[in-house]
Amino acid sequence: MLIPPGFNTVTPYFFVEGADRFIEFLVHGLGGIEIGRHMNGDRIANAQVRLGTSTVMVSEASNGFPAMPASYYLYVENADESMQRAIAAGGTKIMDVANMPYQDRQGGIKDQFGNLWWL
Repeated sequence: MLIPPGFNTVTPYFFVEGADRFIEFLVHGLGGIEIGRHMNGDRIANAQVRLGTSTVMVSEASNGFPAMPASYYLYVENADESMQRAIAAGGTKIMDVANMPYQDRQGGIKDQFGNLWWL
């Protein structure tokens, strides 16, 4: 299988209820760029959002593919600023930004869709 430009060997694929609102959170809260959207009627069948050097996919949840939150580690330039932007876009802080013993500076948020993000 050909890996498209901007995608990685492992690519997160989000199934969420309210895919349009989730994409807004990825763009405004996490600094993503929407690069594609394919519709099936009024339902988002597949959208692609670039977050830094990675691309994620998003679809509206359905009976066959129900919503399922997960946890993600997102590398950012400035964890403090990224945390504030994510909170302003509707995220809830679950861990203050702090220096970690493994040389990262990170904090955690939970988005409105149940996903955990370590910034």
